[in-house]
Amino acid sequence: MRRRSWAGNGQVVLITGGGGGIGSAFARQVAARGATVVLADLRPEAADAVVASLPGRGHAVVTGDLTQRAEVERILAEVASLHGRVDVLVNCMGMTSAERFDERSVESIDLELTVNLHAPLMMTRLALDLLRASRDPRVISVVSLGAIFPLGETPIYTASKYGLRGAMLSIALDLAPKGITVSSVMPSATDTRMLRQEALDGGNAFQFQDPPQTPEHVAQCMVGLLDRPRLEAYPKPSESWLVRAALLAPNLLPRIMPLFRGKGERGQARYIAQLRRQGLVRDDGGVLVLNE
Repeated sequence: MRRRSWAGNGQVVLITGGGGGIGSAFARQVAARGATVVLADLRPEAADAVVASLPGRGHAVVTGDLTQRAEVERILAEVASLHGRVDVLVNCMGMTSAERFDERSVESIDLELTVNLHAPLMMTRLALDLLRASRDPRVISVVSLGAIFPLGETPIYTASKYGLRGAMLSIALDLAPKGITVSSVMPSATDTRMLRQEALDGGNAFQFQDPPQTPEHVAQCMVGLLDRPRLEAYPKPSESWLVRAALLAPNLLPRIMPLFRGKGERGQARYIAQLRRQGLVRDDGGVLVLNE
C-alpha cells in the first residue's frame, strides 16, 4: 500500500482510555495534525487534564464505564450529537494484575477479560454506524507484544491480548471490503502508570530486558498506521522478531525463560529506582506506592 500522509484536519478521533499514557500521547500527536479529539475515560480528571493540554479547539471528554453496554451506547450518542461521525476509533483502555493465577479470584479474571477483550470488541461493534458515516473510517487497537509471547506471571493479560489480536485480525479481514480499515499496534513494556504499578506489585519481570519505551514512541507508531495502514505495527520491530522466533519451538520455553529472568529482574529493579529518583513513587510505611 502506498505511503500517504494522513490528513488530520477536521478528522474526529475517539480514544478510549484517553486519560492514560499511550492514549494521551496519541491524542497530542493527532491534535497537532488538526484532528478533533474525544477522550472516553472512566476518570474525568485525568481526561480533562489531557484535553486542556491539546493544541487546537473543540476537543471533548465523555466519561463512563466502557465495560457496560448502556454506558458505551450513551457515550457514542454523545459523540454522535457532537460530531455525527467517528473517523478514527482508538481502543486504548486496558488493565493488568500482578496476582498469580493460583491466588487470584475468579471475579478478577472476569474483570480483566472484560476490560481488555470484551470492552474493545463491544466498542468497535457499537461504533460501526458512526464509523460508516466517515469517508475514511479507521480503527486502531492497542494490543501488546504479550499477544504473541506468553507471560507466565500475567496469564489473564496474555489471554486477553492473544484474543484481542486474533479478533482484530479477523475483523480487519471482514471489514476491509466494507471500507473500514482496522489495525493493531503491538507495544512491549511502555512507561505508563499501569506498568509502574505492575513493577511495584512484582509483576512480569521478563518485559524489563530493556528500559521501557515512552508512550510517545508508541503513539508515533500508531500515527504511522494512519499514514500507512496495515494490519499490525510494532514500535520495536527487533523485539517482535525475537519473541516470534522463540515461539517456533514453544516446548523449549521452560528452558529459555530462566536464561532471561535475571536480566529482567535487574532491569525491573533499575526501573523502580528510576521511578524513585523521579519522585513518581514514595515509601509508605516500608511499601512503595505510586504518587497520584
